[in-house]
Amino acid sequence: MVIKVLLTVIFLAVMIGVGLYTRKQASSVDGFVLGGRAVGPWLTAFAFGTSYFSAVVFVGYAGQFGWKYGLSSAWIGIGNAVIGSLLAWLILGKRTKLMTQHIESRTMPDFFGTRFNDQGLRVAASIIAFVFLIPYTAGVYKGISTLFEMGFGIPYEYCVIIMAVLTAVYVILGGYKATAMNDFIQGIIMLFGIIAVIAAVLAAQGGLGEAVSKLATIPADSAEQGTGVFASWFGPDPWGLLGVVILTSLGTMGLPQMVGKFYSITDESAIKRGTIISTIFAFIVAGGCYFLGGFGRLYDPVVVDGKIAFDSIVPAMLNTLPDVLIALVVLLVLSASMSTLASLVLTSSSTMTLDLIYRDKKSLPGEVEEGSIDDIVAEKIERRKVVVMRVLIMFFIAISLLIALNPPTFIAQLMGISWGALAGAFLAPFMLGLYWRGVTRISVWACFIWGVGLTVVNMLLGNPINPINCGAIAMLGGFPVVWIASLLTPKLPKEMVSTIFECYKR
Repeated sequence: MVIKVLLTVIFLAVMIGVGLYTRKQASSVDGFVLGGRAVGPWLTAFAFGTSYFSAVVFVGYAGQFGWKYGLSSAWIGIGNAVIGSLLAWLILGKRTKLMTQHIESRTMPDFFGTRFNDQGLRVAASIIAFVFLIPYTAGVYKGISTLFEMGFGIPYEYCVIIMAVLTAVYVILGGYKATAMNDFIQGIIMLFGIIAVIAAVLAAQGGLGEAVSKLATIPADSAEQGTGVFASWFGPDPWGLLGVVILTSLGTMGLPQMVGKFYSITDESAIKRGTIISTIFAFIVAGGCYFLGGFGRLYDPVVVDGKIAFDSIVPAMLNTLPDVLIALVVLLVLSASMSTLASLVLTSSSTMTLDLIYRDKKSLPGEVEEGSIDDIVAEKIERRKVVVMRVLIMFFIAISLLIALNPPTFIAQLMGISWGALAGAFLAPFMLGLYWRGVTRISVWACFIWGVGLTVVNMLLGNPINPINCGAIAMLGGFPVVWIASLLTPKLPKEMVSTIFECYKR
């Protein structure tokens, strides 16, 4: 216990120290939200990866899907690396950086409002982002607190509150730069931690070959499938597995807290290096998490009211490890979760501040702004915006904290609802808006209604479609919605669209 407490205290002290170190760079809106658009490839790549993988993945998804699909759940991690990281950087990285800088966009709602010349889209997107980031945040709290409770014996409620306060402190102090620097430190811990944990768990089972052999003897839930299915290539339910791969991999390209990383990176050469770093990071961390979860059936999970508590599976696996390794696991999940929490609260507060409270009228590049204000007044407004963002960070954390103290469902379902609505609404219009001049304003509205509507209706009906599969349908379905609606509705003015797309000619 002394080792666990000491390591945790040192870790948290470093996090707060980074916040204090970077606080001077967080005095302006660009500095607080985007790190001055000058964050290098290593920090950006690690910020992307650590925001992607949190306790939701390590505790919730790895446990639930490892139990359900066995070793084939490792495909989810591979999909996260290839689609969620490699393709996300290749498809979105350069174009997002160039266009958002060209139209002076700081948030995803801001992008929709300026790119499609409709401030209503900006408001709607900011509300969607704020509302549906909350269940995701609650899921992160739940995952980290479940493991903290196992490692330290501290009641769940206290764990949630402590994590919320500590995350708020360093984000409020240093903004995005503090978050990115801490993400780098946390990412190093995650890389070494997942490798050490996998090695220890397999060693406790007699090695990789012995662990796979044990898994192969476990009968499937369906008598027709017999034994060996949990050690097979595609598991007992390949189509269900594909739905999880789509949700957890494709979804990153439509999430405000993920896409925002491309706004802040320094230049195109940094994007190339960041692509490689981020992909390798995802292969190790995500692949490792799901590979580890695939051995979950070799352990006894907690059963509540006759149902398996999926969020208890990974803690049950780790509870057998030596104390030093448990301390490392706690730091691993703490690192993953605090980085994700920081990204979520920063995204939600900046969105609310810049796209709802201080919704300035913007001009396209080349247009003359009317009624410009002097530098002193502008500086005061900038400082006021930063103060409001810091207040909203505390507000957002308080709301998600209340949900986390009484979570409505398993972690995986919380994330499915959040990712389904956000990526279902944003993915298609954002990606197509970077590439296709023909995307119309009405098609974006149609996709917002499609993504949010499908998720909410499914939830109100008691989830007749599994939230994971519903999220995957919402994401993929957004592309035909935008394409068909764009063909049938009035186009944006050619001059305006040409001005926006000039950024790619340089």
